[in-house]
Amino acid sequence: MTTPVAAHRPLIHHTGFWYFPVAFVARLPFAMMTVGVLALVVAMRGSVALGGLTSAAVGLGVVIAGPVLGDLADRFGQRRVLVPVGVANGILLAIFPLVVANAGADALLLSAAAAIGLTGPQTAAMSRSRVMALIGDRVDPARRERTFSRAMAYESAADETAFVIGPFVVGVLAALIAPWAPIAGAAVLSFVFVTAFALHPTGRAVPERSARAAMAPFRELVHPRMLVLVAAVFGVGLFFGSTLTSLTAFMEAQGAPEAGALLYGVMGVGSAVLALAVAALPVRFSLRWRLVAFSIVLTASAGAYTVGGSVATVTTVLCLMGIGVGPSLVTLFSLAGNRAPRGRTASTMTILASALTLAQALSSAVTGAVAESVSVQTAMLFPAVAALLVLAMAALNASAAPRWDAVTTAAGTGVAAAHAAPGSTPSSR
Repeated sequence: MTTPVAAHRPLIHHTGFWYFPVAFVARLPFAMMTVGVLALVVAMRGSVALGGLTSAAVGLGVVIAGPVLGDLADRFGQRRVLVPVGVANGILLAIFPLVVANAGADALLLSAAAAIGLTGPQTAAMSRSRVMALIGDRVDPARRERTFSRAMAYESAADETAFVIGPFVVGVLAALIAPWAPIAGAAVLSFVFVTAFALHPTGRAVPERSARAAMAPFRELVHPRMLVLVAAVFGVGLFFGSTLTSLTAFMEAQGAPEAGALLYGVMGVGSAVLALAVAALPVRFSLRWRLVAFSIVLTASAGAYTVGGSVATVTTVLCLMGIGVGPSLVTLFSLAGNRAPRGRTASTMTILASALTLAQALSSAVTGAVAESVSVQTAMLFPAVAALLVLAMAALNASAAPRWDAVTTAAGTGVAAAHAAPGSTPSSR
């Protein structure tokens, strides 16, 4: 049953004050586990290549389980999915340092990492799905498009901030306590805050859909208008993973490998700030052209990163890279929200989140191997290659978006299309 629209009420009235803080902290285990696994394995096993490969195992688990968890949430509700997943993830994170400390076969290490990925709580994707449902059902029609834009900007900024704080916390805990401390902290957060998020009343905003007829067919998820966004998000993930791993290798060469995660956080500061600022951009600066503009900035700054140099130079370039990557990610998730097939919002968001994490992990493995077997300078070329992929997908989307989004509007899919005010048009055009 649809809740009547509460005119003139802000979104926070429908979520409750504590929703956003809880949803933000519940993101941290997901943000910490890939970096924490990488840092722990490098510290205890002494191999950047094995650390990158272990991170790739986490990402592989995420990409396998993510779309399945999203589909289950769309069918049966988020609470039934997130509670057992969060508990299982906390247990696996808690025992992972023991697995790393055991000098046994690497296969056991990789299997444990994959299990962590399989139970990775898709909090960010689930939060977007809840917010989209609340906006569509309870926000005044005249305010939906602006509210949606701001909400997606916040959600992406929250992701960026979590992925800044996550590596930062990993670096601090590892430096002040021990390499196992970040993973133990992630386990506690998963137990407490993922469970709190799962049980929050907003979980009922996304209706349970046990009948397939209530959902768009699966083929809508693999339409070119969706796949181009998945490919672009995959490029962003490649960028994140290659930047983090090459930066870790760069700082290891400087004699301070634990500082890599801290320095990586510098990029995220500008990224998170610019992600929030996207909500203030004029509507006439459409999403497709925003993606092109910010991907150009990303590509140019990643090109400067390849030069390397001193720690000060690399830090400056990381700030510039953050200006491009944060707004690009906001724009991609906003486009995905507009195009999400009917009844498939959680599936759409988990697919994008899985693509992001898988790419991050795979690029960590490849970049780590290259840094160890070839050179750090060669590894620092990889972020520029990833940025070029994002730019190519942005150009493809810009050329085809008017046709794709016209079909989306006619089909009544996506928040911006399905709930747009009379006479309005989706901002993605």
